Amino acid sequence: MLLLRIACILFGVLGVMIGLEASVHVLPFAKEYLAFSWTPALELTFKVLGAAFFGLIFYFISPGLIKRLGKLSSLIENHVQRIPTQDIVITTVGLTVGLIIANLLGFALVGIPYIGPYLPIVSNILFGYLGLSIAYKKREELGALLSIPRGGKAAKREQYKILDTSVIIDGRIADIVRAGFLDGVLVVPTFVLEELQHIADSSDSLRRKRGRRGLDILQDLQKQLGANVQIVDKDFDDVAEVDRKLIKLAQTINGKLLTTDYNLNKVCELHGVSVLNVNELASSVRPVVLPGEEMVVQVLKEGKEVSQGVGYLEDGTMIVVDNGRKHIGESLPVVVTSVLQTAAGRMIFARVR
Repeated sequence: MLLLRIACILFGVLGVMIGLEASVHVLPFAKEYLAFSWTPALELTFKVLGAAFFGLIFYFISPGLIKRLGKLSSLIENHVQRIPTQDIVITTVGLTVGLIIANLLGFALVGIPYIGPYLPIVSNILFGYLGLSIAYKKREELGALLSIPRGGKAAKREQYKILDTSVIIDGRIADIVRAGFLDGVLVVPTFVLEELQHIADSSDSLRRKRGRRGLDILQDLQKQLGANVQIVDKDFDDVAEVDRKLIKLAQTINGKLLTTDYNLNKVCELHGVSVLNVNELASSVRPVVLPGEEMVVQVLKEGKEVSQGVGYLEDGTMIVVDNGRKHIGESLPVVVTSVLQTAAGRMIFARVR
């Protein structure tokens, strides 16, 4: 809000300067057509009123104008970020070469009678456009000639992995990095850090432990595992929800979002944002179990049905054992009857052998 007010005041000052200049130029016409006795005091009043009029107009229209300029700036920024660095460098070089040629020709053409002063302007426009257009069309060949790697910064941007609060607290991200299955830059936005700190300062002991665990995981990623973790200060003041901020950040830097949140995963898919869900990775690497296979399971608790017992594999997969309720606390051989894949994970149904 403070920056907006300062910007409005600056726009108002600009309006005062424009109004003062306009009053100076309009004053001779006012003297000619308005039958007043134009004393120095009246002339000064005329200039002050003109400056105040323009200043107030600029001040009151500045909030809407600044908002529109901000949107236009964000639009241009997002568009430019999608352009590969090679294309930007090569087209800039082409434009520069075209302008140099245009100015060299302009010195020779400026002496032509009548049209000479205007020819440098025409040559700058023509050769600047030609240099830009030719460089863009030949960018692949020029890139190879100048040994500029294709993609440049854009290729790095593809490697950005944005961590949300859930995946940091979950902790398995550290094991994935340690195993070498995750490369690129791990991006942690400041608003995620603030949310972690808020959880770590919670009065609820469980939430406090979860928040501190998340901060410890980030510290391990940076110091012990040597991961490339970058703290990004970019925020979106016009968005309140953290999930929406994560989506906008992923769209801005063309990154992928790392999460364990199922609902956030679905929302990202609707917005066209790439998601790496740790839960889906865990489900993918679980051992394949087929009907008819035998295994030994420890029945830990009762199932939903009358005779069912429930156990778990080492990776956390739930096994529902038919007629296993009476064997709670025992380890017994079972035979797999069916496997059910759900959104929450994999469930195995078995019977006592």
